[in-house]
Amino acid sequence: MTGIRKVAVIGAGVMGSGIAAHVANAGVPVLLMDIVPEGAADRNALAKGAVARMLKTQPAAFMSPRAAKLVEACNIEDHLDRLAEVDWIVEVVIERLDAKQALYRRIDAVRKPGTAVSSNTSTIPLDALIEGMPEAFAKDFLITHFFNPPRYMRLLEIVTGPKTDPDLAGAVADFADRRLGKSVVRCKDRPGFIANRLGIFWIQNAIAAADDLGVPVEEADAIMGRPFGIPKTGVFGLVDLVGLDLIPHTTKSLRAALPEGDAFHATYREMPLIATLIAEGYTGRKGKGGFYRLNRQGGQKLKEAIDLKTGVYRPSAKADLPELKGAKGPRAVLDLKGRTGAYAWRVIGPTLAYAAGLVGEASDDVAAIDEAMRLGYNWKWGPFELIDRIGGAYLAERLAKGGTTVPPILAGLQGKTFYRVENGQRQVLQADGTYKTIVRPEGVLRLEDVKLASQPLLKNGSAALWDIGDGVVCFEFTSQANALDEQIMVLLAKTIKLVKAQYKALVVYNEGSNFSVGANLGLALFAANIAAWGEIEKLVSLGQQTYGQLKYAPFPVVSAPSGMALGGGCEILLHSDAVQAHAESYIGLVEAGVGLVPAWGGCKEMLARWQANPTLPKGPMPATAKVFETVSTATVAKSAEEARDLLFLRPADGITMNRDRLLADAKAKALSLVEGYAAPKPATLTLPGPSGALALRMAAEGFANRGIATKHDLVVAGELATVLSGGEADGLDTLDEAAILDLEREGFMRLVRTEATLDRFESVIETGKPVRN
Repeated sequence: MTGIRKVAVIGAGVMGSGIAAHVANAGVPVLLMDIVPEGAADRNALAKGAVARMLKTQPAAFMSPRAAKLVEACNIEDHLDRLAEVDWIVEVVIERLDAKQALYRRIDAVRKPGTAVSSNTSTIPLDALIEGMPEAFAKDFLITHFFNPPRYMRLLEIVTGPKTDPDLAGAVADFADRRLGKSVVRCKDRPGFIANRLGIFWIQNAIAAADDLGVPVEEADAIMGRPFGIPKTGVFGLVDLVGLDLIPHTTKSLRAALPEGDAFHATYREMPLIATLIAEGYTGRKGKGGFYRLNRQGGQKLKEAIDLKTGVYRPSAKADLPELKGAKGPRAVLDLKGRTGAYAWRVIGPTLAYAAGLVGEASDDVAAIDEAMRLGYNWKWGPFELIDRIGGAYLAERLAKGGTTVPPILAGLQGKTFYRVENGQRQVLQADGTYKTIVRPEGVLRLEDVKLASQPLLKNGSAALWDIGDGVVCFEFTSQANALDEQIMVLLAKTIKLVKAQYKALVVYNEGSNFSVGANLGLALFAANIAAWGEIEKLVSLGQQTYGQLKYAPFPVVSAPSGMALGGGCEILLHSDAVQAHAESYIGLVEAGVGLVPAWGGCKEMLARWQANPTLPKGPMPATAKVFETVSTATVAKSAEEARDLLFLRPADGITMNRDRLLADAKAKALSLVEGYAAPKPATLTLPGPSGALALRMAAEGFANRGIATKHDLVVAGELATVLSGGEADGLDTLDEAAILDLEREGFMRLVRTEATLDRFESVIETGKPVRN
């Protein structure tokens, strides 16, 4: 099979349209097809409507509105012959075998030989799907099970049959990996494959146990969340997120497909409450609510939770479980006395036993099952990693005492663990009792692997420096939430000296959930509370100096963000020679939201970028106005592609779709800059001065008059206007970078002394959001 240059998706429902949107996010043209609605004036109405909805949905399906232009709305009556144009056809129609096979016969009549055809099913076996189809069709057929929403969920389960061409399946998997950013897990042709089979078992078990033990939904989610490395949604919050109506549908399909003796059946029970909720439109967050809802009566927003026994909503209360705070690790939670420990065991014990039973059934690979649950359900640890944390012998003994059959791979551990590190390499246990080294795909470089085989070159409490080979080093933030502090600046300064003396290039990267949420506000608030203004100003100056040294270092610096890169995290990107960003990077200068102005060079760098931008009219005011608009509203790009539009990224900066490939891509970019490298020349800026600042303040007052900006927003906007307009300079003066840095620092220090800004700090620390004062 040649490369995939064009794709068709048949079925413009939520899943199909989401898959089409994500193919377009990869820059690949896609035909989106559906039936012709009866009596429709526009025969492409279903596909066109799907594209229009996706442009409005939140979280956004498209990484940029430009991507939507790559989706062409079609219908299967008039345009089926156009399937001859594409290299991969994805079927996402109703989960009915007869409907799918009828469509396949029509597809086979018009497709090019060798075109990949896949189904997004998670319940119908591949053998059944291709039964009666020509050999040539069976050779080109596979299952590609995406998870919803396709843009954000990294897991893709692929199932092939004995007749599937392995080269074709490999080409689809490679495209999904490199272009769509998916982690591909190969599964056996079994009902539910891996993630849904185990995930739905876990969910059913958790709901039934809460009902049996009288555990309120808030307590259940607290117990089943962070203590076990599961997102804070827990179980009931997760069901609300994915949709209550999907659970009975998937459960019914699995019950029908799984053999009679499968443990899945023992977890099933009729839940009249769920049926009632669905019938009344309580389908989760996409409906009127679910196990939780927001009661908006009287103009208020009161979070409520349902009572599982009565079906009546009541005000939601934070779970009061002090015993959880004292329990160190998942095993300690399982050992807790009373309802908390009992509930934890009722859910986790059978779930881990069921996972162990899937080895050889859903997959031969323990690591694949772990990967499926980490990526399909956002578990921090896969089930076998969790067993290692709990203790295999402990789990097996407790299961046996409770009358549960211990799966062979768990019974045979005999003091072993599922994972071990040998000679600096992570290995995983096989079903035959031997260990296999985990080998990353070509082009994947993980810092966690580097750490297993080496020691840091430099390290302190907030950062570390690692040698990643070929003369390139990686600077890693290690502070909580990767918040930036003095220790990071100190180590970064040391790093610059070391790289200058011994290495070729520097990459700034980490494998946290977020690149950096910005400066450590807790430390700033503490310093302000004891009036240590000199210490705060010292840190501002240190950041300015360090980022300046980074920008003008005699070697290439490449930053590689993923997740949030906010405030100071954004500013380090702005001072790098290049950025290689994960597609899901959310970048912005958000200081105004917490009552500050960017003061580590963010203002000067954005001014320089917009003054050099050819799309803006010449003159001192257009760039100033553009940066003011972005920074005063704390605008955050919702994708790396959007960050290009805002100039947080430049046209030459790279975007990596697969998170696992980000470090390797950043390293390659850094090496590509080494030969003939010269540090950038300092920018000089022409800014409008006091008249420009006045115009910006008047614009901000207009927002305040419309109720959009608060009183303190106007104070912050005033300081920002002064910085971006160049202070007392006029439109005939040119300012160097040092002058803008002085203005940033002075404005920052005036704002940090205000009570309103400190109130915002405190609010962010306590609630995660600044107070609107």
